[in-house]
Amino acid sequence: MLDENKFKSELARIFKLNGLSNMLNIEKTELLLSLTKRMLEENEKYNLTAITDPDKIILNHYADCAILAKELPNNCRIADIGCGAGFPSLIIAILRSDVQVLAIDSTEKRVGYVKESARLLGLANIECKTMRAEDGGRLPEYREKFDIATARAVAELRILCELCLPYVKVGGSFIAMKGKNAVYELKDAKGAIARLGGGDASCIEYSLTNGIDEPLSRPLIKISKKAKAPDIYPRIYSKISKSPL
Repeated sequence: MLDENKFKSELARIFKLNGLSNMLNIEKTELLLSLTKRMLEENEKYNLTAITDPDKIILNHYADCAILAKELPNNCRIADIGCGAGFPSLIIAILRSDVQVLAIDSTEKRVGYVKESARLLGLANIECKTMRAEDGGRLPEYREKFDIATARAVAELRILCELCLPYVKVGGSFIAMKGKNAVYELKDAKGAIARLGGGDASCIEYSLTNGIDEPLSRPLIKISKKAKAPDIYPRIYSKISKSPL
């Protein structure tokens, strides 16, 4: 049974420790509480997360996604590629009501979970689609129509660039939520970035703390879009994965 008061207190504490307090209010706290209840109830059915301790969910999922949410431009349109259990798409939709979110995943059950969660939480700023990322990147309604594309724990950066940059309009950005190898992945992806119309690329190092344990490294790789992606990209996934750019 989730201790609601303890959850709210820990949520406020963790967000304050990490400079994210301005992302929260009473309504958003209640929404994150409701999402946590639903996620823990549905976890066995959908295998949503290996992290089931509420305090760790706050730090590893919610604060982590809040870092990205804080970086987004006002009133932008964002595509979350490989949305999985709704990280970061559901968290962005909760924390940034000004942002329009498209959550994409190839697994129908996961998309169904995210869609139903959004409905139950009353989130009107999120759309959910079951499709392969490389297919969506070729559709006229999605190709180069987004201010931001993002992906969290999906694939290595060379693969992600081909899957995600075709969604980004010229002048927008692809922001990848990466782990400890972010700098090395960025170095390896320079060729892919150039081929896909990418411009300046940087790795922004963040750390998350609960004030007790060793801080967690949470790098964001930000890649600007300076030109349209060539029509041949994205390729079919078997080619992308076997022969990354």
